Amino acid sequence: FKINLFSDFCYQMKLILIKQVYVKKIKAKLERARELRHDMTPAEKILWHELRGNKLGVHFRRQQVIAGFIVDFYCHKAALVIEVDGDIHDLQQEEDARREKVLREMGLRIVRFGNEEVMRDLSAVVGNVRGLVA
Repeated sequence: FKINLFSDFCYQMKLILIKQVYVKKIKAKLERARELRHDMTPAEKILWHELRGNKLGVHFRRQQVIAGFIVDFYCHKAALVIEVDGDIHDLQQEEDARREKVLREMGLRIVRFGNEEVMRDLSAVVGNVRGLVA
């Protein structure tokens, strides 16, 4: 009986420790997302101006944490993730592919636009997004 009690106690302690680590990681992700909302790239700022306030008939969030990843823009109603990619994404293609796989398995659609594309042809980008949320 004592062994079972001790075993149960150890198991409960492990669960508590795992939960504490998980909560710390989630809090860190949320804080990082908050920082990214304040430090948006010029292309992200321009696109956000077009997405915010239900301008396309749906609600978007910016720098949203989903499954432990921070996505640039997210529309729950349309199950749509929008990523605005800069040069850094050339260096992290494997990470982007892994992330996309997880998000797609959740039933989300992902669309990517380059910074230059947003800056050069905003109306085409917004038109593309409008088509995806319609």
